[in-house]
Amino acid sequence: MGRSQALNSRGAFTLLTYRKTRDRIVEFVLMLAGMVAVFTTVAIVFILLKESAAFFEHVTIREFLTGRQWTPLFADAHYGIMPLVAGTLTVTGVALAVAIPLGTIIAIYLSEFAPPRLRETVKPILELLGAVPTVVYGYFALLIVTPLLQKLMPELSGFNMLSPGLVIGVMIVPYVASLSEDAMRAVPRYMREGSYAMGATKYQTALGVVVPGAFSGIAAAYILGISRAIGETMVVAIAAGMQPNLSFNPTEPSQTITAYIVQVSLGDLPHGGIGYQSIFAAGLVLMLMTLVFNVLGFFLTRRFREAY
Repeated sequence: MGRSQALNSRGAFTLLTYRKTRDRIVEFVLMLAGMVAVFTTVAIVFILLKESAAFFEHVTIREFLTGRQWTPLFADAHYGIMPLVAGTLTVTGVALAVAIPLGTIIAIYLSEFAPPRLRETVKPILELLGAVPTVVYGYFALLIVTPLLQKLMPELSGFNMLSPGLVIGVMIVPYVASLSEDAMRAVPRYMREGSYAMGATKYQTALGVVVPGAFSGIAAAYILGISRAIGETMVVAIAAGMQPNLSFNPTEPSQTITAYIVQVSLGDLPHGGIGYQSIFAAGLVLMLMTLVFNVLGFFLTRRFREAY
């Protein structure tokens, strides 16, 4: 009897040791995965800062931030980043003017009004838009959307910021709609029932209770959409033109930061030249723009999360 108990105790000890070892291995693997993400981010920032520092040895930060011409590849070179920033913000603004209202309306309908079977059918189809290659969207903007817009606005140029902005807006609708709908569905049922008990209609409940209660998640969806629009490359490279233009008029052609990076990366510029280094300075500006929006989104979501 004593020997049997000893064997059982030894078996239980061995099983406990095995489980602890397994848990430690899994924890270590997960930690490594997290460290890979952190290391990648740090490496990207380091490379951008290193190459940008070499660029700013030849160009002053004042000239870079306030200059109104961007021609680093010309003989008469100018290094003012503002035309690229203007093009990026204009395309992003047009895209958000489409994606945020459309995505929010779709999310409200799917969350509060659509029958369950329709919701389960429409949402996967909507998310399929995110699987379409961006180069397809680019040629769609150039060959389909631009000619249609030219019928309404005959003076519209073949390359413009309006067409890619509209297409990017449609492209990021799935991100905004899907994440916003998930946030709305997470709102507790008792909040809806309390609103109905006070005599509110379904429409009033959706706008007055569900949307404010889910706004932290909705704001996160908006920030993701903004980051996606700012970082889009192929659509603007194909349909917006490749000539930097300091203008916020979406009917004019221009170039975004990402399109310039693509243009230079595909060229034959020597490594270490100022033209080559300029893409890292432009990339640093792009990263800082995205960082600003993400920080604003973080404080916004935290504020509304605390409020509700």
